[in-house]
Amino acid sequence: MRILISNDDGYFSPGIAALALALSSVADVTVVAPERDRSGASNSLTLDRPLTLRRAANGFYYVDGTPSDCVHLAVTGIFETLPEMVISGVNHGANMGDDTIYSGTVAAATEGYLLGVPAVAISLVSRDAIDFSAAAQVAVDLVHRFMRQPFLEPVLLNVNVPDLPYDRLGPPCVTRLGRRHKAEPVVRGTTPRGDTVYWVGAAGRAADAGEGTDFHAVANGLISVTPLQIDLTHTAQTGLLTDWLSQ
Repeated sequence: MRILISNDDGYFSPGIAALALALSSVADVTVVAPERDRSGASNSLTLDRPLTLRRAANGFYYVDGTPSDCVHLAVTGIFETLPEMVISGVNHGANMGDDTIYSGTVAAATEGYLLGVPAVAISLVSRDAIDFSAAAQVAVDLVHRFMRQPFLEPVLLNVNVPDLPYDRLGPPCVTRLGRRHKAEPVVRGTTPRGDTVYWVGAAGRAADAGEGTDFHAVANGLISVTPLQIDLTHTAQTGLLTDWLSQ
């Protein structure tokens, strides 16, 4: 089985190293990841300049672009045939609820999905994690499931793993995306030259975190697995908009 691995934390991150090590025991893996941390890059593609692909000493490939660039380049330019799965991660930190809109981790998986490849984004819900082995093993478990029973159509799965030892994790459960409160205000600062600068504020706390959400699952020690889609059409408002435009 051929698996393409990517992320948004960069090719040097411990999360991607743990993921590649774990998956190499069950599949033929190729790593193509950004040359630096591109967290929050979302689904952006670099169209204003050419991209460079290089290979690191550990065999990982890295690209001077976004997570979406990495997967797009790999799938359309490196593999002679499509990989059988794209797995993005292991991200250092949660990608739940509204996070998925901005996440480069989810974006890398999304790019694979858009190119017709089943894709998984996997994140470790922790701010100070040092051990990514449990989340990497969860990815291996999902690959085993896929090998036993492949999906009949491309899927895009967003997986969030509590920061617990593997033997203390609850089972995977199917969830929906929760919602966060409004983001924290920007943080204002001053450079040594006296210029005012701004840091984007922290993500808001969970607002919709009830039973059935990704937030609720992780809070209870369960592995959250959320199927995502790309269609952003707000179908419930089509009638309202039709009436509004007819006035």
